[in-house]
Amino acid sequence: MKTSPEDTLIRPARVDEACLLSELALRSKGHWGYSPEFLQACRAELSYGEEQLLFERMRFFVLEGAQRIVGFYALVRHSRMEYELEALFVEPAFIGKGFGRLLVEHAKSVASTMGGTKLIIQGDPNAERFYIAMGGVLTGSKESGSIPGRFLPTFSVDLTGDHAA
Repeated sequence: MKTSPEDTLIRPARVDEACLLSELALRSKGHWGYSPEFLQACRAELSYGEEQLLFERMRFFVLEGAQRIVGFYALVRHSRMEYELEALFVEPAFIGKGFGRLLVEHAKSVASTMGGTKLIIQGDPNAERFYIAMGGVLTGSKESGSIPGRFLPTFSVDLTGDHAA
């Protein structure tokens, strides 16, 4: 059964899906042609457990289509007005087909509804164009939590006024 963005549902992730989300994150990261050694170095940072899915300041949402998880994101509240897109991963077969856009738009809407005025993103260098297309303004870079000496682009998305989702 084919899945299109119109045939999907975004819902809160369930605690029992933590392992599924961790494996999806690694598959999605692997889409960019990283070596097995690189992916192994990222494993801890891209692994999610029950405690994260239950963390009060963090919310996970999954994109479900044809009775399977197509992608997910995690949103972290840093302050009343500042949120961070902590994770955004899409199954490799669905990358570039509008599913990531659905997830980001949902994250922007959730953050805005909760009073957020700014969404911060630390993205993979391969996704820089995507985040800019999603309204992100390049603000600099931040060192990777997995690979010392590797810097990742950071973005800010204005959630107010004409720039809101």
